[in-house]
Amino acid sequence: MTRKGLVLEGGAMRGLFSAGVMDVMLEAGIAFDGIVGVSAGAAFGCNYKSHQAGRAIRYNMRFARDKRYCSWWSFFRTGDLFNAKFAYHTVPSELDLFDNAAFEADPTEYYVVCTDVESGEAVYHLLEKGGHQAYDWIRASASMPVVSKMVELGGKKLLDGGVADSIPLQFFEEKGFSRNVVVLTQPDGYVKKKNPFLPLMRLWLRKYPNMVRALAERHLMYNRQLEYVRARENAGSALVIRPPHALDIGHVSHNPEEMKAVYDIGRKTAEQQLEQIKRFLEG
Repeated sequence: MTRKGLVLEGGAMRGLFSAGVMDVMLEAGIAFDGIVGVSAGAAFGCNYKSHQAGRAIRYNMRFARDKRYCSWWSFFRTGDLFNAKFAYHTVPSELDLFDNAAFEADPTEYYVVCTDVESGEAVYHLLEKGGHQAYDWIRASASMPVVSKMVELGGKKLLDGGVADSIPLQFFEEKGFSRNVVVLTQPDGYVKKKNPFLPLMRLWLRKYPNMVRALAERHLMYNRQLEYVRARENAGSALVIRPPHALDIGHVSHNPEEMKAVYDIGRKTAEQQLEQIKRFLEG
């Protein structure tokens, strides 16, 4: 039996492109056997398993200008640009409810990717239950170095999964998912460059040389993964959905209209490829 997977890279607010893609697929009744999300991909992809189309763009637009959600005020008060308590607990538990029951009832395997700060290696965690611990695993996956505190879970210190495995297609293939839809947040032809903030990251993470090494080599790892994705696409085992051009949004946005524009590009892209996606998964 062919196992069908959905692979979601991160990209901070570029992830709203992926949210638009996912909402179109969810509304079309497309199901996967497994989903793996990195960073924003993890934060938004959980709504696919809980069958909550529209939720990601709704709460991001609602709280775009709320300093409790994402702000330097939050960073200087708590050490997290995206407020850990408000964004990852108050919102899903009180203000825009995450459907834990639906998440747990759906049989789709849901993995999040984090980076172990001490080893610099990827950590892949299967989320079977909703609730506050699940929210913290998602928070760990999306915790960008320097502007986020490390998240301690499972006896590990964790940060942004994209540092160690930005596009976990190979991981999913090794888990037995042989037909994969891969959603990227950069356009075709993109080449990642060395992070200009690496000196600051070296200082902040000076006690963790393996993490510093992973950050220093991230652009090399990412570009190799793009080559791998292209090879699997050419072989017919992966269908790749990319934005048609560079997305006009930063890592952080406080502009609801800007967010909606990126989301709408995702929707339009998925609508244009919807029949192709269906044929690919049925093949």
